[in-house]
Amino acid sequence: MGKSIRFRLIVMNIIQWAVWGSYLTSLGSYLASVGLATRIGIFYAMQGIVSIFMPTLMGIVADKWVPAQRLLGFCHGIAGVAMIAAAFYGMTAGSSISFAALFSLYSISVAFYMPTIALSNSVAYNILEKNGYDTVKDFPPIRVFGTIGFICAMLFVNFMKDGNGVAFQYSYNQLLVSGICGLVMLLYCLTLPNCPCNKTSDGNVSIAERFGFNAFSLFKDRNMAVFFIFSMLLGVALQITNGFANPFITHFTEVPEFAQTWGARNANALISISQISETLGILLIPIAMKLFGIKKVMIISLFAWVLRFGLFGAGDTGSGIWMLILSMIVYGVAFDFFNISGSLYVNMRTTEKIQNSAQGLFMLMTNGIGATMGTLCAQAVVNHFVYNAAEPDWSTAWYIFAGYALVVALLFIFLFKDPKGDMSKIA
Repeated sequence: MGKSIRFRLIVMNIIQWAVWGSYLTSLGSYLASVGLATRIGIFYAMQGIVSIFMPTLMGIVADKWVPAQRLLGFCHGIAGVAMIAAAFYGMTAGSSISFAALFSLYSISVAFYMPTIALSNSVAYNILEKNGYDTVKDFPPIRVFGTIGFICAMLFVNFMKDGNGVAFQYSYNQLLVSGICGLVMLLYCLTLPNCPCNKTSDGNVSIAERFGFNAFSLFKDRNMAVFFIFSMLLGVALQITNGFANPFITHFTEVPEFAQTWGARNANALISISQISETLGILLIPIAMKLFGIKKVMIISLFAWVLRFGLFGAGDTGSGIWMLILSMIVYGVAFDFFNISGSLYVNMRTTEKIQNSAQGLFMLMTNGIGATMGTLCAQAVVNHFVYNAAEPDWSTAWYIFAGYALVVALLFIFLFKDPKGDMSKIA
């Protein structure tokens, strides 16, 4: 029974992350190819905008009314249909893409996909705990398969080509792949074990509790408040390389010295090293959490972001390819040591009553408010130094991002108090 449960959660994670991996790192290149390069940041910011409210709302629905595994499937179904519609629009419109039309369909899709990140975590935690597993020990080895699914989707769109010889990473086909994966996830979720809602018969429950808004009471705890604030500040960095790494690496095809290099022509495959590193980062989390504790793990993550951006600024696809590869390797620690550890920290500090809502709140701060500010500011920086500049200067843009991460890291060291084993539950 134990192996069956783990296997089913592994499959769930593979499909969950393949949906996103199909387009997340290559959408920027597709948008650039249809004349929307200066609006890349808006597309990625929409992921953040919907994450401000959708994960929290879906978390409340899962807590109170609809079993989490069923809601997870419904969200994927809506997101998948909308993404397939966006792909068909891209196919029929060709190079005459209307920003409003494509953006609208894309926005509907991400509005229902973004909540599934927190919901899938909640489903996994719920099923593991009900079967006697330790989430800190047993979840990371399961979650690592989600990254494998992400990598497989990335490599598929990198090497797969349409009838005209155009790689999926440069066309609307990446959206079609994502939408199909979403519909597969809908069907799969209907087969998962039930994750019952936390219904209450207490007539004296407040309106805030009834609608799940009591997750915001976590801000009354100083350390949790600081944690969520820094989740937002780090969230600024999360989508920058997803939106601009592919266009940055691909731009080397326009530089004679690097035009024929493998990296310049296979940006998504090169970026996939980041996700391969992420699989290792996830497996290190239980060890790191035990050895260092939550504060040091997150500090390591913050300084890894400094390296991530700094190495992008210094590297190229020629003799400097080693710096890009090292940046990809560092990403595993940068992303996992905060996102996965942070999610586990929230789960450990909250009661079952508000866990789904608390995960939604974590998503709100990181992929919502933080990522929205980050991608919009990053687009302004890239527009200034790259797309609107006489001589594109990607390096300066990356160094600015590295400087920001360094400031956040230093502030976190002084302001976040190490729990030192105090993981008391907050209702």
